Amino acid sequence: MEKQSTNGRTKKGSSGYSNITVKKGTATRFRSYSKKFNKSHSEVLDGMIQYFKENNLDPFGEGTKIILDSIKKMERQMMKKIDRLIAIIKNMEKTSIRPTYEMVLILYEAYVKDGRKPRRKPVQIQEEQMDFLEPRNTVPKVEHERILQEFKDYKKHCNEILNNVEKVEPMMGKPYLKINMGIGDFESLKYQLR
Repeated sequence: MEKQSTNGRTKKGSSGYSNITVKKGTATRFRSYSKKFNKSHSEVLDGMIQYFKENNLDPFGEGTKIILDSIKKMERQMMKKIDRLIAIIKNMEKTSIRPTYEMVLILYEAYVKDGRKPRRKPVQIQEEQMDFLEPRNTVPKVEHERILQEFKDYKKHCNEILNNVEKVEPMMGKPYLKINMGIGDFESLKYQLR
């Protein structure tokens, strides 16, 4: 630090004071402003100058515009991040929270509708049937073979239909099954199933 001499005395470490002429209104405003910080006028003025230098601000030029632009930029970034969070929360609600809630609601409604505890039915022991020696209603062998043949034909026809089924996966929407069948075959199938 440099030494200054004042009236023959030297002060070590102090820079001394200098007068600056400012308007009375400006001096009053500055004094009231520096009282907010509980600092001396020199410390407040030095802090202001340091702030302007560090942030490359020009109080008469585009200094405030630079600050406003940086604030707007930060605001846009924050809004993008908030939008991402909202999208994540909506996705979670749609894929996991909502279906779970609906399943629990269905179970709760079923429980409330029942309103009482289920009673156990007593186990009934069947009495031993002694009528096994008596003749029962039976189907004649010819009739049985005819029913088996109809079942085989029906099974063959069902397998033909199943072999004509294709799985279709559209670009949008859920996959579905498509049956390749002519209109005449479809009408005859409807007629047979009546």
